[in-house]
Formats: sequence, C-alpha cells, structure tokens
Amino acid sequence: MASSRPVLGCIADDFTGATDLANNLVRGGMRTVQTIGVPLDAAAPVDADAIVVALKSRTISPADAVAQSLEALHWLQDQGVQQIYFKYCSTFDSTPAGNIGPVTEALMEALGTGFTIATPAFPDNGRTVFKGHLFVGDQLLSDSGMRHHPLTPMTDSNLVRVLQAQTKSPVGLLAFDTIARGEAAIRARFDELQSQGVKIAVVDAVTNDDLMVLGRALRGMPLVTAGSGVAIGLPQNWAVLAGEGAADRLPPAHGQRAIVSGSCSVATNAQVLQFRQGGGQSFAVDPLALAAGVDVVGQALAWAAPRLAGGSVLVYATAESDAVKQVQQQLGVARAGEMVEEALSDIAVGLVERGVRQLVVAGGETSGAVVRELGVRQMAIGPQIDPGVPWTAVQSPACPGETLHVALKSGNFGTPDFFTKAFAQLS
Repeated sequence: MASSRPVLGCIADDFTGATDLANNLVRGGMRTVQTIGVPLDAAAPVDADAIVVALKSRTISPADAVAQSLEALHWLQDQGVQQIYFKYCSTFDSTPAGNIGPVTEALMEALGTGFTIATPAFPDNGRTVFKGHLFVGDQLLSDSGMRHHPLTPMTDSNLVRVLQAQTKSPVGLLAFDTIARGEAAIRARFDELQSQGVKIAVVDAVTNDDLMVLGRALRGMPLVTAGSGVAIGLPQNWAVLAGEGAADRLPPAHGQRAIVSGSCSVATNAQVLQFRQGGGQSFAVDPLALAAGVDVVGQALAWAAPRLAGGSVLVYATAESDAVKQVQQQLGVARAGEMVEEALSDIAVGLVERGVRQLVVAGGETSGAVVRELGVRQMAIGPQIDPGVPWTAVQSPACPGETLHVALKSGNFGTPDFFTKAFAQLS
C-alpha cells in the first residue's frame, strides 16, 4: 500500500532533469509528483511516495541557486520526507564556480550531515563513471559534444577534480572495484573516506546493477546527490510501492501535436534533422531577427495554425555549435539565450491556445521557460518514451479544464527518431 506521506524529497536543478528523475522513480513503482518551483502553499500535503521540486537553477548565480535549493529543502522537510536527493545533469553540467558544489555544501550544512556521494552515472543513457572519469557513450566527457556547450562547456572528465574546484569540502573517490564487492564493502568505504576527512565521494558506476547495489548502500543517508540514474536503486529501500504499472497511468491523450526545441545539443540536432528529413513540417526561429525586433512569435504561430491539422509541427532554434557561437558573439550569451527562451515559450503557449494538447519540449532551459509560461504548477509522471524522458499530464490556463500532455526532453537525451516515437506512444 502506498504511504500517505512522501518518503523521498528531490530537488532538481532544471525541469527536464526533474522529469528524468521522476521517470526513474515511477518505473520503480513510486507514485511521484513533480512541482514547478516550490509550491506557494507550504501547508498543502502531497499524496505521493516521492516529490520532485523542479528548479531552474543550473546556470544562475551560485548564491541564487543555493537560496532556491534551501527553500525547496525546507518545503520538503515540512512534507515529512525521510531522504533528500539533489539531482543534476548526467553530464555534470557546471562551471568552476558551481552550481553543483555550492548547492551540495549548503544542503549538507542545512541537514547537519558531514558526508554524501556524487555520481551522474546513468548507463541507460550512456553515462558511466569509471575511476572517477565520466564517459558519454564511448567518449570521455571532455571529448564529447559537451565540450562545446554554450553555457556550461565541460572540458574535464575527472569528476573529482571538477567537483573539488567548486567546493571547499574534500572530495574523494569510491571506485568500481569497491562497487563490485557489494553493499557491505561500499558502506565500509564510506566509513573509511569519512575517517580521512572526505565529505563528498564521487562514485563509479558502469551498469544498472552497480546503481542497484549502490542504492541499497544509500539507505538512511540524509542527502544523496546524483544524476537521475541512482533513482533506479532507491525505491527498493521503501515498502511503499504502488501496484505494478499503476504509478505511470495518465489520462487519454487528444488534440493537436507540436514540438518546441531550443536545445543545441548533438542529440537534439540529430532529432531535428531526422524529423525534417522525414517530411516533418518545421519553422526555424532566427535569434538575429528577434534582436532586430521582428515579430518572430507571430510569424511562427501564423505559419503553424493552418498546418496543425495535418500532423506534428516543429518550431526550433536548434543549431550547430558554430552557428550558436556566432549569434552569441553578436548578441552576448545571456541575451541570446533569454530572447530565444522567451520567444519559444510564447510560441508554445500560442500553440496550446490553438489546440495543441500533445507537446514535446527539447532542452532544459527551454523546458523551464515553457512550463512557467504555461502556468504549470504540478505534473503527473507517466510512461517512459526513452530513458530519462516520460510523458506527463498537466493543467494549464492556456487550455482550462483540459489535460495537456507534455514531454520535457533533456537536450542530450533520446534517439534520433524521438519526436515521432513520442507521439506514436500516445496514439
């Protein structure tokens, strides 16, 4: 029987990461609710096994990220959760200033705990950690497309070194050979690291079995920090699971279909290309036209209106890294990103107002802007489309009284046919 109060409270640093995490918890049988930001009503109880608070704190100032994360922590504590999970990207997106390190330290202090772990491993999506080095598929993180990320370029795959640059707390390593020896060996290594003064341990994991045994060793740890992968190993620690298949049920889908894409990741570029080459109808948003005052939002909605009845439409600002850099050089990194996010979120609302009820959004920053513009406050987590990406059901003032199905896709996630596959699942 499901518990009446949540046992796991999660703080995610972006919106796609939040649904990614919630997806893994639901697959493990935990009834999971995702909130957009910290709920305004601190006293309102949540009927779920797990709560994921989605923040948009990955690329803001470290001080603001800490403040928002602590606010989320206090709300989750009011809900009575037993464990806190700080979720970041599976490619450890951050800069030498943060925000993973500063938020981790602030949560540790607030919880009164002197030790936690850090691992972005998510083997189902090709993210593995070996000897403290993060791999994206067969490549080191530093050799992957993440080295060109416009906001958080990742040029070092050594996570101990990356995290140590962001924190005053000593960072150590719990290596693969310890994981292979099982739960008791992991717990013994935790004790050993703490005796050496280590406060944060980067943990190796190359398979789902590694995450399952790690999950058991994390029972009772006040704070866990990780990508979404560790979430597959946590539900086994609580006897609160819903019946098989019951945790991911959503209302039936209806209405028109659209995709809004702001991510410039390698994976999303491939998805946009396949959709277009397959005959999909698409409209490209030009950041320079936005900067010049052109009504690109109006143009996009006028273009989409007569086409929605004919099938899925795609509105995208996705581009290769060289093109992104050229725009950033002309407009500035912050201004270029904000303009595109604002335009895409306005377009998303306009599409919903014109009958779209099945919406895919690609990119973490874009997803955050879209769900906020749609006025979404809470999301019911449904079935997985690809590892880390579920469908969700939400309510929005843009379509009052109706269910809107939304999929928030991290830029790096999904197969090349993700856009068409997503809608086929709801058919």
